Amino acid sequence: MTRRRPKRPPGQFRLSQLVTTYGPGAPADLPRDSVLIGGLEQWEPRGPMIHEPRLVAKIERLFPDLKDIQLHSPPPASDLEQEPNGVGVWLFPEWFLTVHAVVSADKRVRSRRLVHRHALTGRRFEDENRKKQDVVPIRFVRACVRGHIDDIPWHPFVHGDEPCRRQLWLDERGTSGDVGDLVVRCECGRQRAITDAALPGKWVLGPCNGQRPWLGRRERESCDQPFRLLIRTASNAYFTQPLSVISLPDPDELVGKAVNPIWEDFLQYIESQEDLTKERARKEKVKRALDGLSDDLVWNYLAVKRGGGRSERSVKEVEFEVLAASREEIGNDLPDGDFFARALPREELTGSHVDVLDKVVLVHRLREVQALVGFTRFEALAPSTDGELEAGVQRAALAREPKWFPAIETRGEGVFLLLRTAAVEAWAQQPAVVQRARELQTGFDAWKGDHPQSKRSFCGAEYLLLHSLSHLLITAVSLGCGYPASSIRERIYALRAGYGILLYTASSDAEGTLGGLVEVGRRIGQYLDEALEAGRLCSNDPVCAQHDPADRHEQRFLHGAACHGCLLISETSCEMRNDFLDRALVVPTVGGLGAEFFEPDRG
Repeated sequence: MTRRRPKRPPGQFRLSQLVTTYGPGAPADLPRDSVLIGGLEQWEPRGPMIHEPRLVAKIERLFPDLKDIQLHSPPPASDLEQEPNGVGVWLFPEWFLTVHAVVSADKRVRSRRLVHRHALTGRRFEDENRKKQDVVPIRFVRACVRGHIDDIPWHPFVHGDEPCRRQLWLDERGTSGDVGDLVVRCECGRQRAITDAALPGKWVLGPCNGQRPWLGRRERESCDQPFRLLIRTASNAYFTQPLSVISLPDPDELVGKAVNPIWEDFLQYIESQEDLTKERARKEKVKRALDGLSDDLVWNYLAVKRGGGRSERSVKEVEFEVLAASREEIGNDLPDGDFFARALPREELTGSHVDVLDKVVLVHRLREVQALVGFTRFEALAPSTDGELEAGVQRAALAREPKWFPAIETRGEGVFLLLRTAAVEAWAQQPAVVQRARELQTGFDAWKGDHPQSKRSFCGAEYLLLHSLSHLLITAVSLGCGYPASSIRERIYALRAGYGILLYTASSDAEGTLGGLVEVGRRIGQYLDEALEAGRLCSNDPVCAQHDPADRHEQRFLHGAACHGCLLISETSCEMRNDFLDRALVVPTVGGLGAEFFEPDRG
């Protein structure tokens, strides 16, 4: 395997793509080569350092053995006059097909030579007549679920243990280009269909040898998984595992401004969180000072102020606390810094369903930092509902000894919807909702049986409600905000402290700060009505609405009433990669379950 460091023409890969799409180990087609993107040791020089302590702490929980982790932007492209720099790549695969095809007499079979890189001269194959032929990389390789990847040994694939090394051909015995029409044939007469390599439950391609060619020619590790057939250009050849946080002001600073003026008179003698709740209910001055701040947030601050411990909060908990505590808009209050959010005055909320909203926050400015920490093949691993990746999952490494992780920072805007906690909790206790949640958990249990290594847990009806409503809103607001639906992203907050949905867009340029989502937030009641109306009927009903999550035939274990006709959106927009969705929990459907949050007679 040959390493190359081509001069990366400006614009060939955007910096964001090197974090979200083409990280280490990703197959990529360059203008002249098919390659694997090299490991982080081959990314030289590093880009500027990115500071985001909360994201670093999040990564350290995933990799407890790593110390002094840093985040850096990927290397910028070099100018053509400079020495090549940027991202090193490894040529992969090493088997090629000749472009010229030999057509059979009946024109039913097209045959191309299958040749190894060592048989090429100057990127071309010279046949027995000394005629040079152009070649293209073969699209079939072998890989395992732990990210290891290697060329298929084509001679053993056809011959087994026989030592034949005569010329191999790839025959196309049809016009569709389907894998089922492809056969590898040797001039000795032996042949084998490509589909044999994909036989379920068979180790046709052998046990995994642990090859990690993106880290170096001889880099490998032990592995007990079987090799599986992989089409290197397919969408399941590489799944990034990103972690992200939204840069927010220190919530303790916000709480301190509220607590310090009333500390001596009211709060210094409080001994428990229950006492704090009672004090807020009894004293009007305490209630006004702590308005918008949860008891959890205030109690954590009081514990620190007394010199006590502090409970660990997830990234989402901190984000929720800051968003939910946003003040209302005031006169000439203008956006400033990396984060600026203001609550919409209650009297400006109009619409048939806005009574379920406790607060609407217009996020004029936000900064998101996203880091790549690993990758998988064949199947994406979605984060848990609290935004954390599964600890203990064997993700493929980005470097032999990672000392830094590639990251990007983007800026944008958004709108945050805070739902009334009492309304959500009362809905979740209804018998029809409990029964529907039980059915959805049965589907999850069936999925878990097929993924025993996963530590994922069932998200609960509250998360399913918020997540499904978020997808309906993304589709609705994209028609009026100026951003395509694929560029609007979500963060779902189904927490002990409350329930909320953040829809936002962020970009490395000005596209994420055009003000469209903020204006949508001012008319959110209208878009909420439109989203609910669109969710009541799907073009695939009644099949969609009456889908059984535990149905082994459909294999859609993590979906209730959800399909491409109603709830499924671009996976770049969804924080759960389109899992955990059911519109029957949001609006009435033809299934008639009676588990909807928004009642049919409302409005």
